[in-house]
Amino acid sequence: MSPQTTRTWRNWAGNQQVTPRRTATPRTAGEVADAVRSAARDGLTVRMTGSGHSFTGAAVAEGVLLRPAALTRVRSVDTATGLVTVEAGLPLHAFNRVLDEHGLALANMGDIQEQTVAGALQTATHGTGRDAAGLASQVAALELVLADGTTVTCSADERADLFDAARAGLGALGIVTAITWRTVPAFLLRAQEEPMRWDEVLARVDEFDAANEHFEFYWFPHTEGCLTKRNNRVEGPAQPLSKMKHWLDDRFLSNTVFGAVNKVTHVAPASTPFVNGISAKALGARTYSDTSYKVFTSPRTVRFKEQEYAIPREDLVPALRELRSLFAREDWRISFPIEVRLLPQEDAWLSMAYGRPTAFIAVHVYHRDAHETYFRGVENLLTALGGRPHWGKLHTRDAAYLEKVYPRYGDFRSLRDELDPDRRFANPYTTRVFGD
Repeated sequence: MSPQTTRTWRNWAGNQQVTPRRTATPRTAGEVADAVRSAARDGLTVRMTGSGHSFTGAAVAEGVLLRPAALTRVRSVDTATGLVTVEAGLPLHAFNRVLDEHGLALANMGDIQEQTVAGALQTATHGTGRDAAGLASQVAALELVLADGTTVTCSADERADLFDAARAGLGALGIVTAITWRTVPAFLLRAQEEPMRWDEVLARVDEFDAANEHFEFYWFPHTEGCLTKRNNRVEGPAQPLSKMKHWLDDRFLSNTVFGAVNKVTHVAPASTPFVNGISAKALGARTYSDTSYKVFTSPRTVRFKEQEYAIPREDLVPALRELRSLFAREDWRISFPIEVRLLPQEDAWLSMAYGRPTAFIAVHVYHRDAHETYFRGVENLLTALGGRPHWGKLHTRDAAYLEKVYPRYGDFRSLRDELDPDRRFANPYTTRVFGD
């Protein structure tokens, strides 16, 4: 591994950037360890980036920036047990194809697959599910490089506290170099997407949650329109969207046209309610079935900024009603739909769903639009309910708040003090959310 020319790093949304002191692309866990020891000798911090899909400064590396592009090997696939070990830099889209080739799949995942496996895991990427939880609940073991340059493995049976802490650790305990996933046999999902009015969706949320393996919905602000999405396993054969229908709906309308719409509303915010009304009415119902990851994920080419909070499941409907009332009181003009997802409780210490059934409310703005006032208003509402911010999405919370909403937060900080007393893996974001 040789040092590379330093250049400014930017995340996908363009709202985070840094020029590190030096950059390197390690090819093995051993080279990651060498980089950590070298950074220590030079008094530098060190972080490994993913694909830059976090909106927070989680991946910002001021000292040594490690790129994961050469850590992409598939180390082992055991189809009998479903255990699959891959290196940290493998993109989710490549991982999904490898699993499918071996008749395996992730039980649940989020709606994009551009992240690296480690980046998605370390920020507790989750998806929506009645029974199947997020990525942190699908991990069997981790390999990490610690601040002293040693490489360790952890699992439920080996260094269990480190395992529970590091599954969603933001790289603050060590640099993840490989992940062993607990996968399931490959399956088909039947997707049922249906426009529905706001009042009906809120009246039937519990029904939809109980009746479907994966349920989520989007509300178009300033309108009565929602889009509901219900995904359930089917035996097959698959009945995928035609190539033309996929291009028209998921590429052209959801990205090309939506991108053009946001350029209009950016220049003329007053047009947003009218444009949203057209968008909500233009949505049509569709049903199809396909390989699970092709149903879970969709292309996203329109750049945006996002905030997402996890609240107790029982508070969802009152929170949504209050959120809508905020739109009636505030001078917001928001072109992006608001996304609502659900998840069972998880046991990774810093999972947003730790210890409680959880509802997620995500708000977005076009990447060129100001977000501060809108996000602050939504954040104030959801933190009043004990909301937990998504680690990879914009928020203003700090250690003083987070220790109140995560029961194992103090244990995480104690483990961090033990493993990284010199804060080799710190950056401004981890300092804000975990303290000095």
